[in-house]
Amino acid sequence: MQLARPVFDANAPAGADGLGNLPDWDLTDLYPAPDSPEFAADMEKLEALCASFAADYAGKLDTLDAAGLLRAVERDEELSTIAGRLMSYAGLRYYQCTVDSERAKFMADAQDRITTMTAQLVFWSLELNRIDDDKLAAMFRESEGLARYKPIFDRLRAMKPYQLSDELEQFLHDQSAVGAAAWNRLFDETIAGLEFTIDGEPRPLEATLDLLSEQDRSKREAASREIARVFGENVRTFARVHNTLAKEKEIEDRWRKMPTAQTGRHLSNHVEPEVVEALRNAVVAAYPKLSHRYYALKAKWLGLDTLQVWDRNAPLPMESDRKVGWDEAKKTVLDAYAGFDPKMAEIAQPFFEKGWIDAGVKPGKAPGAFAHPTVTTVHPYVMLNYLGKPRDVMTLAHELGHGVHQVLAADQGELLSSTPLTLAETASVFGEMLTFRALLDKAATKEERRVMLAGKVEDMINTVVRQIAFYDFECKLHAARREGELTPDDINALWMSVQAESLGPVFEFMDGYEVFWAYIPHFVHSPFYVYAYAFGDGLVNALYAVYEEGDADFQAKYFDMLKAGGSKHHKELLAPFGLDASDPAFWDKGLSMISGMIDELEAMED
Repeated sequence: MQLARPVFDANAPAGADGLGNLPDWDLTDLYPAPDSPEFAADMEKLEALCASFAADYAGKLDTLDAAGLLRAVERDEELSTIAGRLMSYAGLRYYQCTVDSERAKFMADAQDRITTMTAQLVFWSLELNRIDDDKLAAMFRESEGLARYKPIFDRLRAMKPYQLSDELEQFLHDQSAVGAAAWNRLFDETIAGLEFTIDGEPRPLEATLDLLSEQDRSKREAASREIARVFGENVRTFARVHNTLAKEKEIEDRWRKMPTAQTGRHLSNHVEPEVVEALRNAVVAAYPKLSHRYYALKAKWLGLDTLQVWDRNAPLPMESDRKVGWDEAKKTVLDAYAGFDPKMAEIAQPFFEKGWIDAGVKPGKAPGAFAHPTVTTVHPYVMLNYLGKPRDVMTLAHELGHGVHQVLAADQGELLSSTPLTLAETASVFGEMLTFRALLDKAATKEERRVMLAGKVEDMINTVVRQIAFYDFECKLHAARREGELTPDDINALWMSVQAESLGPVFEFMDGYEVFWAYIPHFVHSPFYVYAYAFGDGLVNALYAVYEEGDADFQAKYFDMLKAGGSKHHKELLAPFGLDASDPAFWDKGLSMISGMIDELEAMED
């Protein structure tokens, strides 16, 4: 069974007054209310279906013929859909206000109840993996309907070498609600409850982080120092969360005999370790010609010999600090989507009209942004923290790309619609690129073009360089935790070891920056998730190059790729475009698009 979960985006900024009518979610498409008869009925239905599924199949999977196994898979898909709908509703309500104890209790109670009732289904994947390979292959040949689900079996069977005994798998399932899930909640609630004071005014984290892209350097510095102060006061809690989760992961990995801490993520992403290693190595090798070179240029533009951490996302001196209203942001993104293909804008339009976006910054709301697919029988929901910055428009384009992808993949059904993380960023990054290119084409002056190019380069550096640095930090953290407990100072040192390498020699680092690892949700919620951003950016850059070369069938191929959801491997999805992610040169092609933009920026200096 698969329970849908929100995907947080690491680079998402954070509504503010004067931006227009920022939309809120209408969650009634899931359930009318938390105490509605519909929610209670689905919970009871799920309980009954879990019991009957276990009674019908536990200990009997190896006796089923092809038709019987297909029926079992279809029943499992129904269970996943109901459970996913229930938890999507509980989770989305919670993320709207993570400091509301009623919402937190409602989500936790729902999770506990579903964990209990699905405990009797642990046998499902274990027994499927015991079916003989030849017998399963014969059933696939016999039943076209069953063969359609082969990608699900392939992913399950990739875990076969790491499978534990039935009793241990049952224990891990039952224990999950008070293991990682509890520590995730502690992290979320701690982050949401933090208060930062700037000029005597209390602010939540998102609004404080937003000050790091203010034109006024003193405001950026004040925000950075306040973030460092508050994180420093809470660093023991964050260190405890990371120590516990990393140790818990190490224990489970050891029992499963997984060779590395990253193995589980690679398996779930359906990507070969050597492909990820090629990506990582290509990006690290490119640091000097990407981030080091760009930030040296930025220091020159800012009139500084060295950059401080609060200058990393600073606007350029010639950049306007105009806020982009919600209606303008909506039109910008939809027009860019329509310029690629009207169908893309048509799919995105309902998000704005039907309460599928929650845009404003509110007390207690989860930070960042995500697109949550919910279940294939409903529709996705997008969360933003919109403050009207140009980067917020790009975040809207990004999250809507996820939404379009999720809508198109829904026809695959609950089990096959979800893409591995490496491909999950394809439509989002492509949507950003379409929006950027549409805006760049309208640049009226050299300075306007410079500002836009610089902004895009910064976003791509944040997506590629920063995320690979995050990945290296995680690799170091999990390796170090295997040797023993990590003090806050230990974690701080690991964080700083990747910062100078990735950002380059032009940077200085203020006292206190060493604790900035504390708020990155991916490290807590989804270990090693972050390389998916770099994977997606490199993939999209290569895809966009094919698009620019004028492939007449590109739009049709692109929509077919999104419609495939998780039903195909990345090699199969990229083949129609003449691309192969297992070729090391593939990543250099993607990175060359970023360096080409920096080339143009350098040429503007002449």
